[in-house]
Amino acid sequence: MATQHARLNLLNLHEPRIRLLHLSWMAFFVSFVVWFSHAPLMGEIREVFDLTSDQVKALLILNVALTIPARVVIGSLVDRFGPRRVFGGLLITAALPCWAFALSTTYEQLAVTRLLLGFVGAGFVVGIRLISEWFPAREVGLAEGVYGGWGNFGSAAAAMTLPTLAVMFGGENGWRWAIACTGVLSCLYGVIFLWRARNTPAGASYFRPRKASALEVSSRRDLYLYMAMCVPLYSALLVIVWRLGPGQLGLYGLNAQLALVAIILSLAIVQLWQIWRVNHARLREGVPKHDRYRFRQVAILDLAYMVTFGSELAVVSMLPLFFIDTFALSAVTAGVLASGFAFMNLVARPGGGWLSDRFGRKRSLSILLCGLMLGYGLMSQIGSSWPLILAVMATMCCSFFVQAGEGAVFATVPLIKRRLTGQISGMVGAYGNAGAVCFLTVLTFVDPSIFFLVIAGCAAVTLAAVQWLDEPRGHIAEVDEDGQVQLIEVS
Repeated sequence: MATQHARLNLLNLHEPRIRLLHLSWMAFFVSFVVWFSHAPLMGEIREVFDLTSDQVKALLILNVALTIPARVVIGSLVDRFGPRRVFGGLLITAALPCWAFALSTTYEQLAVTRLLLGFVGAGFVVGIRLISEWFPAREVGLAEGVYGGWGNFGSAAAAMTLPTLAVMFGGENGWRWAIACTGVLSCLYGVIFLWRARNTPAGASYFRPRKASALEVSSRRDLYLYMAMCVPLYSALLVIVWRLGPGQLGLYGLNAQLALVAIILSLAIVQLWQIWRVNHARLREGVPKHDRYRFRQVAILDLAYMVTFGSELAVVSMLPLFFIDTFALSAVTAGVLASGFAFMNLVARPGGGWLSDRFGRKRSLSILLCGLMLGYGLMSQIGSSWPLILAVMATMCCSFFVQAGEGAVFATVPLIKRRLTGQISGMVGAYGNAGAVCFLTVLTFVDPSIFFLVIAGCAAVTLAAVQWLDEPRGHIAEVDEDGQVQLIEVS
């Protein structure tokens, strides 16, 4: 099997699956450029609109708020309509709020359009299903890692290029033209993706769920666990509403806050009802043995992605200020040093997927979570007495395990149930964003050293849970549109 791993030649553009992989990660890359186009230009935006510190923080939170439910919704749409139509449509549609943000003349317009742009952050889950259709189980981890790692680099690319582009346009509206250009890029690439992408290789079946409004589960126990695992996602939304409300960032008043709480609770009730409706009759009739899977697999991966990607988002948000306060660095120097945490995505995430392909899903994830736990434990000890180079090395080492862990998680997701991959990816991805909300909330109450230890403690709990993860072996069965059972290799 080791020789088979070496055959994934990313430079062989004559091979259809390699072309599809590059087409997919570039779509994800573009979505991240659009999603984080505001971040490197926030200084100019703050000056033009005379924003307060709280208003800037509110915009940053709004940028990720809608991504939590959006990833669940997009996951369902992918399973129902296919990755090609969903990703292409998402990129084209994202151009509209992007242009609206660039044309904003008031803070309220900035806030609304930035909230809507959070939806493009859900594009990640589309490629997970698409890549799993084109690559066999022995290579899917590396392929998903390349897709995720290279696509995530879009935020860093935006940070490196958009300020220069704004200067080239010149004047106080340079930032507007720079952000508008990302909308043009998104729209054009959406058209290219619709033209060139295909959901499956020629002759292969695209398996669709019977119901796309909620995951199908295999037992009553799984049904109750599924419903319980939805609660933290809505809790994260409530935390965001609290953080943006009166007594915190003050984006809106008490009446608006109560209305938003009522909306979120109503959505939670509707979602739980959909879960019950989709599965109640199905479980009463009995699920065929070949069609069963264990939902605890999904729950464990939810927790693992919350600790890995959730902690990455949180640490990237606070790391520059941490370096400034700890080592008395300038903002520019601290930003450059802190960017290394995200830069590791280019190699770490594909590396985690490769390790998962080579040494097994459960074993690789366990090892990487151990490294993550030790890495954050080491970062909790960083102080002003440390040599700066040693602190940066510790940070980079920790970031490798964090992002390799992300790659290992999504090396496993496509091997649970093929026709549900979009919905499973959506839920796991949403837990990543929910984790960021939770960890950043913790940071508001404790100092950075305790913050890092909290993440390490969560990693220890997740490591224990991973021991219950089933190693994918043999085949999973899916029923095609003609009612025929097909076996798909997962090991």
